[in-house]
Amino acid sequence: MHYLYSYLALDLANDRVNDVFSLEFRQTGEARNARQAAELAASERSSIGRRALARGLAAVSRGSAAAVRRLDDVVADDLGRALAPGK
Repeated sequence: MHYLYSYLALDLANDRVNDVFSLEFRQTGEARNARQAAELAASERSSIGRRALARGLAAVSRGSAAAVRRLDDVVADDLGRALAPGK
């Protein structure tokens, strides 16, 4: 008889766990849908600003890359002169 009660208690506990997880899943699904809708609305408004910012950062990045290349050439020339045989 104890086995039957143990089985029933275990079955009841599993049912409760499944109910809780299904409720949490529904809530997280609703929250996810709401968050996606809010992100979509926000992205439509700020896409112009993001594009302008991305272009500005790309220009800065290209400029700094050009400056590093020039500096690298100068350092390479100085190093080549310093290591040249005969000096």
